Amino acid sequence: MAEYLARFAASFGVRGLAAHDRIPNTRRALAIAEFARDQGRLHPFRRAAMEAYWRGGRDVEEDGVLADCAREAGLDPAAALAAVGDPAYRARVDAMGAEARRAGVTGIPTFVMGRHRIVGCQPYEALAAMAEAEKAQPR
Repeated sequence: MAEYLARFAASFGVRGLAAHDRIPNTRRALAIAEFARDQGRLHPFRRAAMEAYWRGGRDVEEDGVLADCAREAGLDPAAALAAVGDPAYRARVDAMGAEARRAGVTGIPTFVMGRHRIVGCQPYEALAAMAEAEKAQPR
């Protein structure tokens, strides 16, 4: 998978993705993302976490990494880490997971258009074919 992702990213001019030997459990990062959303800092936190994982090769399950991402996003790192254990944020993460399962999401990313669904990093042509199958009109 790592080799495919590296080639896929390179096709868009993105180089230097870090290789990982496992897929992380992102529940903690997602709880902090919900905290960041409430602070108006979702996009900066998301950017920092993605950069840490994909470019930095860092483990987004570790408190230190999450604290660094929170700090970079302009959040109080201690408050962000506290959000991990907050039942309200955990419930939001659980609700999003349940909604995704109801929608048939089995992987990330998942693209849904009408009756069609594409899972995983796919070339533009696959998405265009899905749009054509759904009779989408080009802009």
